[in-house]
Amino acid sequence: VQDYAWGSHAAIAELTGRSFPTREPEAEMWMGAHPKAPSTVKTKHGDKSLMALLKQHPHDIMGKAAAAFENRLPYLFKVLAIEEPLSIQVHPNRIQAKEGFARENHLGIPMDAAERSYRDDNHKPECICALTHFWALNGFHDRSTIIRRFRETNSSTLDNGIRELEEHADSQGLKHFLEILLNLKEIDVVNILDQAVPYAEARRSQDPVFDWMVRLHNTYPGDIGVVFPLILNLVRLNPGQAMYLPAGQMHAYLKGVGIELMANSDNVLRGGLTPKHVDVAELLNVLNFEEQPLEIIKPVKRNACQKVFPTPADEFELSIIETGAGRI
Repeated sequence: VQDYAWGSHAAIAELTGRSFPTREPEAEMWMGAHPKAPSTVKTKHGDKSLMALLKQHPHDIMGKAAAAFENRLPYLFKVLAIEEPLSIQVHPNRIQAKEGFARENHLGIPMDAAERSYRDDNHKPECICALTHFWALNGFHDRSTIIRRFRETNSSTLDNGIRELEEHADSQGLKHFLEILLNLKEIDVVNILDQAVPYAEARRSQDPVFDWMVRLHNTYPGDIGVVFPLILNLVRLNPGQAMYLPAGQMHAYLKGVGIELMANSDNVLRGGLTPKHVDVAELLNVLNFEEQPLEIIKPVKRNACQKVFPTPADEFELSIIETGAGRI
């Protein structure tokens, strides 16, 4: 269990049958074989690391998949319990992860250093499935919506960026806009928020986009991430619904409890809503600037007991398995 500040004092404890509220906020429960926090397996010879057992008995544990994934468990399973919004972030593809990991190793950046972006050499496609109502930002709005919403907030400080979007209706226009936005001076960020936040406060009861802008401002005052609901799709998943996030897709999880299944990686490039390291240049390097249709995934029945969430990932498949009388 990872005790991050944005976690819940109740959700994971309740799910696992422990007393709550917990002393520290519990944010993520990991099950898998990532070097940062591998699971422990109870054996007749005592507790052993799942990573150690995989090294000793890869084919017994993984079967034919062992060779395909170099004897490493290809996925990481988490339960997320989000009380406060997570950072605006994106994950690299496999090539970018290998290059970034090698580069930071060559530079001698310690693995636990705050300024480290690459913790391993793997990509991180992921699927999030809601256990409660789950709020998130996921993927870019169309250009016209971004332009209209920023014009409405009277954010004159961003006139140059908005003109980039108006004059270049392609991925390069959006890249230039974000490059301007994420490299603003502190005084310019203050000016933008001084206009955008009062606008959102006056309309928060009319549109959840504006409500979330106010909530983000209350949690991260002075952070440019406050305006990202104007840029990214705001989503509310109902329990049992899921989303798939490929490499390069900008997103942020805002509130709720969910199951997250992903490739076995902890690589994150952050862009806002965080006190942690933000590497704008590398984030822009890995980001996919194409408009992505927002797709809510519903489980597909495979047999009497099992439903699956279809995704293009090779490393994992998330299933719901229900047992009961008359079911085999």
